[in-house]
Amino acid sequence: METREHFAFQEAAARVKREAACLTGDRVLAAEARTERAEAELCLTWHAIIETVRLLRLRYGVRG
Repeated sequence: METREHFAFQEAAARVKREAACLTGDRVLAAEARTERAEAELCLTWHAIIETVRLLRLRYGVRG
């Protein structure tokens, strides 16, 4: 899976794309931007969960 930074950049790019869609009135572009932002947020959440699991395993000495 891509890095957290990749998805943070994707989320920022989606925000810019959505702003452009609002300015031009392009509904298809706006839909693409919403989809890309949702995907980026989902993947960032996944990264946050994995990092939390890693920290808990370190704290409590659980292998994994």
